[in-house]
Amino acid sequence: VSSFCLGSQYWAKNKHKKNYSAYFGILLDMVGAKNAVFAWEGYSRKFSPKILKMVWKTGQTIGFEKFFVDKPVSSITDDHYFITKIGQIPTIDIIQTDTKSKRLFFEQWHTHGDNLSIIDKNTLKAVGQTVLTVLYNEN
Repeated sequence: VSSFCLGSQYWAKNKHKKNYSAYFGILLDMVGAKNAVFAWEGYSRKFSPKILKMVWKTGQTIGFEKFFVDKPVSSITDDHYFITKIGQIPTIDIIQTDTKSKRLFFEQWHTHGDNLSIIDKNTLKAVGQTVLTVLYNEN
């Protein structure tokens, strides 16, 4: 048991309804910064590649290709990992990464500068419309 994502681990073991399942999940993590780029996170690639490709293709198709890039990045232990592994619901992580940074994430991540002033409505629109389109197109 990891000390990360305790709430997700608990929920994955004790779902809100008996025998609950879902077709898939999408974790939105750090999706609002200006000029964000979302690459293929490692655990999403490994455990949920069909969902990952469906979401990225949707984003690219509806005009947000500068945000959703077909580039692999490191695996990140986050909520999606436990929901997939423990909860058996394939889940991907849409997360901003910066492969040029030693920190992997945007400059303000986990600093006092990580606040609403860095949020960009265009990035939120790209992610929001992509997720809504994916959900709308589900049977």
